[in-house]
Amino acid sequence: MSAAALQLRALSRQFGTHYAVRGVDLDVAPGEMIVLLGPSGCGKTTTLRMLAGFLSASSGDILLDGASIAALPPHRRDIGIVFQSYALFPHLSVARNVRFGLEMRRVPRAAADERVAEMLRLVKLDRFADRLPRQLSGGQQQRVALARALAIRPRLLLLDEPLSNLDAALRQEMAREIRILQREGGITSIVVTHDQSEAMAMADRLVIMRDGVVEQVGSQEEVYERPATPFVASFIGQSNLIRGRLADAGTLVTEGGARVALAARYAGAGAACLAVRPESIRLAAKGGSAGGVVRLCTYLGAVLEHVVRLEDGTDLIVRGAGERHEAGARVSLIWSAAAERVFDADDRPAAQLAEAEPAMTGGQQTWAR
Repeated sequence: MSAAALQLRALSRQFGTHYAVRGVDLDVAPGEMIVLLGPSGCGKTTTLRMLAGFLSASSGDILLDGASIAALPPHRRDIGIVFQSYALFPHLSVARNVRFGLEMRRVPRAAADERVAEMLRLVKLDRFADRLPRQLSGGQQQRVALARALAIRPRLLLLDEPLSNLDAALRQEMAREIRILQREGGITSIVVTHDQSEAMAMADRLVIMRDGVVEQVGSQEEVYERPATPFVASFIGQSNLIRGRLADAGTLVTEGGARVALAARYAGAGAACLAVRPESIRLAAKGGSAGGVVRLCTYLGAVLEHVVRLEDGTDLIVRGAGERHEAGARVSLIWSAAAERVFDADDRPAAQLAEAEPAMTGGQQTWAR
């Protein structure tokens, strides 16, 4: 069966007066792996449950290859599901677990035997066919669940926090294995996770959700380098956020009254938010014209992490392989126009006019370059 295209159209789910998911629109190409990412309660699991048919949508539609499946029961949607808990049958062997979906579809015995053997070879568990789930490691159980989901040749594969029960090292290994199997099989897939590194490793595109709505859809590079909102900037990569107002095209006055010289110039005025990633900031000693005071320096192996307090009390995180600055040292913070992101009062990217010349805004203020 060829990979399916998936479309969500104004998909919503309401519980009483509360919208768990509101007006989600999404187009997924055949064979694409989409990761729904966001904090707990953002609506990603509710969206997955609607796709699976475990929850009905309050409004909107779900289409596979242009045909609505919103009214179909789960067993008629041709969807494979890997649950967070794996949901293996404890009294059935590995082979019988993988065979289960084929039996429910009344696949002839010989064809089912062949398919089970193929799936166990695919996930490298053919030697464990007769074992029970309790005799397997967590990673092996996860692979059994994946083999069972793939055995029915699903048009769509759903994975609900598939790696959350594994330790860190095994999680990275399994993320790679799932990605390879998905790509080689050309399976249209939706993954739900709250783990950024897991999402970055597995996705063709990320869907960042917050409070039931989609904040941004894009590749890892697009979401990381060009976040659409302050929330995305802080959630992906944990940007420093400085809220205030644009006093002029090149100056942000923070809520505490400090003046920050921006690296570029921006259209508009009024409320604004500056986002700069810790690894994009460089520290330099500038004597009495420094922008902040180092509160803490931590050695993290490949990089040093500094906590720098601006004069208004704002703490910024700076992470890189530069010079160590001890607590109490006065430093300037320097970054490029490409590294900063300024958002307007509606939390949308402010229009950048032109790159400004390096400037210092005054005694003990922040420098930007």
